[in-house]
Amino acid sequence: KMMISEFLGQLSINVGGQEARFPTVLPATDFDPDRDAARIETAIKTKGVDEQTIIDVLTKRTYSQRREVAFSYERRAKKDMITALKGALSGSLETVALGLMKSATQFDASEIRGSIKGLGTDEETLIEILCSRSNDELVEIKKVYKEMFKKELEKDVAGDTSGNFAKLLLALVQVRSDPSAMVDYEKIDQDARLVIFVCRLVFQRYKSYSPYDMQESIMKEVKGDLQRSFLVLVQCFENKQLFFAKRLNEAMKSKGAKEKIVTRIIVSRCEVDLKKICSEYKANFGQSLQQTIAEHTKGDYQKVLLGLCGAEE
Repeated sequence: KMMISEFLGQLSINVGGQEARFPTVLPATDFDPDRDAARIETAIKTKGVDEQTIIDVLTKRTYSQRREVAFSYERRAKKDMITALKGALSGSLETVALGLMKSATQFDASEIRGSIKGLGTDEETLIEILCSRSNDELVEIKKVYKEMFKKELEKDVAGDTSGNFAKLLLALVQVRSDPSAMVDYEKIDQDARLVIFVCRLVFQRYKSYSPYDMQESIMKEVKGDLQRSFLVLVQCFENKQLFFAKRLNEAMKSKGAKEKIVTRIIVSRCEVDLKKICSEYKANFGQSLQQTIAEHTKGDYQKVLLGLCGAEE
């Protein structure tokens, strides 16, 4: 029987390495953190708060530039900028702004923590993050998770999920972030054929199978969270940006628009590959991501999302 750890070991070999970046948020050229800090201070003090200025500054600066603005702000205003933003903003705009004040890794770690803490686990979020991040990203997430929450990511994930799904997530976190670690998981109880099958198909790119056939087979062979995880792995291996484009489309067009998913993808990918997600979106859905955002969101939330997506190509 093939072990999950072997399956993921093969995954790491093929998916390792630097992934090309396609950010929509680029470093501002004539960047002056003191000027930005002054603008934010004024915007916060303005009666009724000048959200537009805050949106302009935060969405047109990279994370490392925002950090510099926060340092300047603290020197000027003698208080913490994140706390000030919390006090000045509310609702969805506040959520996005606070997300932008975290590094991509800190943001991912917080989202994972949020999905395990409290009543019931948000499996969908766990699957989305753990199955779509690269090996390098997972290494960073593990480290930052421990710094932020004083807990081991593996322990938290294992404590909160069960069965084969838990083993798969654990293996993802351990094996993919340290390909040399061959962890001896109990042999997976699910029909081992499945794992070998997925493994061969996905990770050695057997030419005779289309991604469609592969997904069909997974649908037949496994159910529930394990099925969802395998499908996300397969989709991300085939075309990660298309996976995110589809998630965004579903989230915006579903009843009771799933704002959390939209926020998470746009905030976490704007310095990674959001530009490519935008082009996959347009190619697949016949309208741009920006148009869909304009139709399905409103107010400051819409403005901040469009700010992060940048102008249409």
